[in-house]
Amino acid sequence: MEGQDEVSAREQHFHSQVRESTICFLLFAVLYIVSYFIITRYKRKSDEQEDEDAIVNRISLFLSTFTLAVSAGAVLLLPFSIISNEILLSFPQNYYIQWLNGSLIHGLWNLASLFSNLCLFVLMPFAFFFLESEGFAGLKRGIRARILETLVMLILLALLILGIVWVALALIDNDAASMESLYDLWDFYLPYLYSCISLMGCLLLLLCTPVGLSRMFTVMGQLLVKPTILEDLDEQIYIITLEEEAIQRRLNGLSSSVEHNITELEQELDNVKTLKTKLERRKKASAWERNLVYPAVMVLLLIETSISVLLVACNILCLLVDETAMPKGTRGPGIGNASLSAFGFVGAALEIILIFYLMVSSVVGFYSLRFFGNFIPKKDDTTMTKIIGNCVSILVLSSALPVMSRTLGITRFDLLGDFGRFNWLGNFYIVLSYNLLFAIMTTLCLVRKFTSAVREELFKALGLHKLHLSDTSRDSETTKPSANGHQKAL
Repeated sequence: MEGQDEVSAREQHFHSQVRESTICFLLFAVLYIVSYFIITRYKRKSDEQEDEDAIVNRISLFLSTFTLAVSAGAVLLLPFSIISNEILLSFPQNYYIQWLNGSLIHGLWNLASLFSNLCLFVLMPFAFFFLESEGFAGLKRGIRARILETLVMLILLALLILGIVWVALALIDNDAASMESLYDLWDFYLPYLYSCISLMGCLLLLLCTPVGLSRMFTVMGQLLVKPTILEDLDEQIYIITLEEEAIQRRLNGLSSSVEHNITELEQELDNVKTLKTKLERRKKASAWERNLVYPAVMVLLLIETSISVLLVACNILCLLVDETAMPKGTRGPGIGNASLSAFGFVGAALEIILIFYLMVSSVVGFYSLRFFGNFIPKKDDTTMTKIIGNCVSILVLSSALPVMSRTLGITRFDLLGDFGRFNWLGNFYIVLSYNLLFAIMTTLCLVRKFTSAVREELFKALGLHKLHLSDTSRDSETTKPSANGHQKAL
């Protein structure tokens, strides 16, 4: 009997492993297909040749697609775990959700950590060096020569990073045991290095997310149709049409030798056509779209941002009075044993919405920063080098998203796998400072956003607008004509 029970247990474990592997493969296959269509939408079509460079571009494309799929998986990891916990609580004995269990959730977290390390330290550096390689001098040109050069560059990069980490650890923790632990490459060095990368990703999110939360109002304002108040759209369309015809006549009258003026006029004509398209869209929009959707979306964004700041403020208070509020504190009851929110399924849904909102805001803020402004991909006109850079940036942001969400107290779901083993998560001063900086920076960005028009008018009234004290060049509302063709003013 004992032998039969042991065989039955082994068979059950085997079937469970096969089921979990199949589910993970199917989920990743869906993410890979979606990522492939996204990258091919932005990839420059001129990169598609039928030679050696075409093979290199195709390999780099597959590696970039894999990285973007891993990034999407890291973003969905925490929401999927939260909703799975609530489903297991609501239907504990349901036959059709027996595949959804704690083992599957832990496996997904471990795979996300493993693939994030693989993409960040191996695949993306390989794709970049492989794309830029030409082969060593004296060797026969070809794919083999480029692979050899890429491998040599990867080895040199690994030695460089190893030396940097070794020196950094010697400066921070000059202990013989710590230095000897670096020889343990798999169990200590890589997790320690990934912990440093995660901290950098969280710092980048700390910089991008407050900016993105304020920029979301501008972005949504550009995508939606604004209400029409005391405006005659027919008259504005007529004026824009006359201006378009005037510029077209000037273009037709210029000779081809005046190339500089032709370029300026063509750019001006494109701007006028863009304004005309916006005005025609506003005219065709229905009354409910103009007067209901735009205010509702703005109010919804304001509510989500306010709730995020309020949750961070509450988390700061919890950190001061309760040690279990630390991201690396005591472990929770486990998956499917207790709800993580006091409001049950509604609270879990709110947490998921806020996590996605923070991720979208961080991406918007990332591309809004001047240093990363050149990273913005363009449809059918993005080189593979820029695609690799975008994939690495999104991977760093998405990998740090679960850590940031838990650190800020957006969710109480315990970080699983290597995500919960970062040493800096147990440092009270780092976690508290992170929460304080996030709350302060978000509040300042929102105040700056909603008082920009008032500040502009005050600067003009005091005659200080010529000193460029107010940096509003990033907002199209204050530097570019609005959709009705006039400059916005208070």
